[in-house]
Amino acid sequence: MTSETKRIKIFDSTLRDGEQSPGCSMNLADKLLVLEHLEALGVDVVEAGFAASSTGDFEAVQALARAAKKTVVASLARCRKADIDRAWEAVKDARHPRIHVFIATSPLHMECKLRMTPDAVVESAVECVRYSRSLCEDVEFSLEDCSRSERPFIYRVVQAAIEAGATTVNLPDTVGFAMPEEYEALFRDVLERVPGAAGVTLSCHCHNDLGLAVANSLAAVRGGATQVECCLNGIGERAGNASLEEIVMALKTRHAFFGADTGIDTTKIYAASKCVCNVTGSKLQANKAIVGENAFAHEAGIHQHGVLANPLTYEIMTPESIGLPRSKMVLGKHSGKHAFAQRLADLGFRLEDARVDELFAKFKDLADRKKTVSDADIEALARHSRGADAPARLELDRFSALASDAITPMGAVRLRFDGELVEKTGTGDGPINACYAAIREIAGLPSARLEVYNLTAVDGGMDAQCEATVKVSHNGRVYRGSGVSTDIVEASIRAYIQALDSALADKDAAPAAFDHPQRGDTGVH
Repeated sequence: MTSETKRIKIFDSTLRDGEQSPGCSMNLADKLLVLEHLEALGVDVVEAGFAASSTGDFEAVQALARAAKKTVVASLARCRKADIDRAWEAVKDARHPRIHVFIATSPLHMECKLRMTPDAVVESAVECVRYSRSLCEDVEFSLEDCSRSERPFIYRVVQAAIEAGATTVNLPDTVGFAMPEEYEALFRDVLERVPGAAGVTLSCHCHNDLGLAVANSLAAVRGGATQVECCLNGIGERAGNASLEEIVMALKTRHAFFGADTGIDTTKIYAASKCVCNVTGSKLQANKAIVGENAFAHEAGIHQHGVLANPLTYEIMTPESIGLPRSKMVLGKHSGKHAFAQRLADLGFRLEDARVDELFAKFKDLADRKKTVSDADIEALARHSRGADAPARLELDRFSALASDAITPMGAVRLRFDGELVEKTGTGDGPINACYAAIREIAGLPSARLEVYNLTAVDGGMDAQCEATVKVSHNGRVYRGSGVSTDIVEASIRAYIQALDSALADKDAAPAAFDHPQRGDTGVH
């Protein structure tokens, strides 16, 4: 147990490392909404992206830097001057800009990926940290694959980076290889053996390949880390990153053990988590810690009895502590707009009045068909409709579909394409496949490929809505769409239209003129 309370900075990488999760890409409007939630949470640093990876990423980082009101905004960069220049150009308008530069330090990475000697790696690190510091006062340096690097070399690189001007040094467990005891010892050793290490922020960044990302992050805090890098809902490369909500609530719930505070407003966690689910289309497992559907559910009779007698018997934290109220008003056809708008906010949506009005009309229509409208119904309504702030080029006007085991299934779809009605007929293995063929022809995207199709009931009962989610690849990019309806064919059509509309509206320009990595090959995991 520690005797002093130390302040742990929370560095959120949802918009960079988290977005690299397959199928979790976000457009600029999505990213700005997530940023708003992150600032409401009170995170110290937002890693807005990898500005050098493409023109689209650069523009997104720049827009986020300009929009941030109080948090530090960072852009990742390899140890290359071109990357650093691009990163600085993207974040320089932020109130608090940061350049985050990295290079690999493990023998495996240096030999097989970088093809550089250890001396060359140190030289590159020093040169690039020094150059970054000439542009920006706040410079973070990361030793990629640090947990598999040799200790004497780690000490050498960290000392060189600090002397070159790094204000934060990150020791990432890039591939989730470390054990908690090892990772804690790494931070203790760096603090003991590297001159000046105690004078900078030491950061940890853990991945979940062995399911230890949160455990390793907490071990790093015990070892002396003063910044934790994490993502909402634990999204990220491969098995994901350390989960922001789990780290924050562990430090809060076990404050006496860790002696650490984060400065996070934990009552904003639930809304932020729901926001990320909504903009990425990713669903949480029911038993996900802190924010999962069952995190505060009790089915066993003895548990229910204990919780009713005293919640502390089986709840080590309260639902209210993460912004999840115990009692919710039931919404139905007699509910007013104020209650509906409040529920949208509780679910992570922050919408303009005109958008709320639009969704409220749809809510009323649904409430006429269902006795009670669930939170899942409301989320589905809000997710599948873009609103006036993001006008669609493709809109469904009407459709008809024929399913048969005797003749070829057919689908006729009429869309409003840039304001003009266009109707086509398609055939396929089933009515949905046939309608998709017609939609591809109308959109002029014959090479669009359906990669993922999911259909789920939003909630139970014969009157349940169903939600269709799709992922469609086109020209090397993947687009997500979702649609909701009490008719499974209509929900499927709406989801496909939304995905193809995103492909049509994609304004992501060609990659930057200089050499750049593929998205997902940024290294600092």
